[in-house]
This record gives sequence, C-alpha cells and structure tokens, in this order.
Amino acid sequence: MTQILDLNTWSRKDHFHFFSQFEEPFFGVTVNVDCTIAYATAKAKGISFFLHYLHKSLQAANYVPSFRYRIVEDQVWIYDQVNASPTIGRADGSFGFSYMDYHEDFSEFKVIAEKEMETVRNSTSLFPAGSGDCVIHYSALPWVDFTSMSHARSFTFADSNPKISFGKLTESEGKRTMPVSIHVHHALMDGFHVGQFIERFQELLNEA
Repeated sequence: MTQILDLNTWSRKDHFHFFSQFEEPFFGVTVNVDCTIAYATAKAKGISFFLHYLHKSLQAANYVPSFRYRIVEDQVWIYDQVNASPTIGRADGSFGFSYMDYHEDFSEFKVIAEKEMETVRNSTSLFPAGSGDCVIHYSALPWVDFTSMSHARSFTFADSNPKISFGKLTESEGKRTMPVSIHVHHALMDGFHVGQFIERFQELLNEA
C-alpha cells in the first residue's frame, strides 16, 4: 500500500521543490562499515555473507521513512516497504538485474533471494526479472576497496530510487571493514537521513 505525502505540511516542502528542479538531484557519500561480527556470524551460520548484509541494509532502509519515499508525477508517495533490486554476477563476468521482496525474517528473505539469484545466473538477459516501484538499486564490487563511487544515469528517465553499492571486504588487525556508497535523491532526504541509515545499518551488522 502507498499513501501520498501532504507537501503543504511537510517540513521539507521547500527542499523538495528546490532539489526537484536539478538535472542531477542525487548526492552521495561513501563510508566504511565494520563487518567483523557480521562476517563471523554469516560464516558460523553457513549463510551467504552477501545475503546477510543485503538483508541488514534492507532492514535499515525500511527503518528510515525517507528511504521509502518516491516521486511519482510531482507527488511524494510513501510506500509501506522498500525492496531490493541488486545486480547479480554471472560466471562469464556479465550481470543481470534482480528483484527481491523484503521480509523481516531472514529465512523467508533467503528463500526468495536464492531463487532470484539462480534465475538471473541462468539467464543471459540484463532484465530477467520484473521490478517493483519502490526498490533500492544495489550493486556489489567485491574486487574493489573503493573510496568513492559514481553511477551511470539517464537524466531524462524519472528516477528517485536510492543506489547503494558495496565494495571489497578487507581485514586489518583482526577487524573486517567494507566500503559502502549511498546515493539518494536530495528532494526526498538530506544528509541527516543518510546518517540515520548508516547508524542503523552498523547497529544491525553488530548483532551476533
């Protein structure tokens, strides 16, 4: 379900109208998150580290209301939940876009995600799956310990979905960290809201 945000009572009304006029309304940050506990937990449970942190990031995104906001025909729609549209790599080095519904329970999410990953890997299409309106565009670059990130974008295509990218997991003195790039639409949120997401994501990664 969705509801339409009343712009007239929204404290960010002016921000919305201002940044909506930009050719490039997205802004981004790159941070390093501590994955020491998350990696150990995934390995101890015998589950995919990728799916483990992907699910944690969806939990964090659904926790912050602005990550569920989308611009539809000059209105702000509030969705009940945000889902995932991650890129899935194939053995030949190509990738395809996937779609995974969010479930708070990891075991339910895991079943859906693994089935979707198998579908993409057995396809040669860039778009083997459909996608909902309220998603986060995810990508993973497990080969690169990046410090910044940019994205290919078509400015003529209406898009207000956040874009989150995960980099290479590295270890130093027993601590495992991973770079995370977060790009969001400035008409829908500010640095404060991105900070809320990062804080919540780190809290979830620290859960054993």
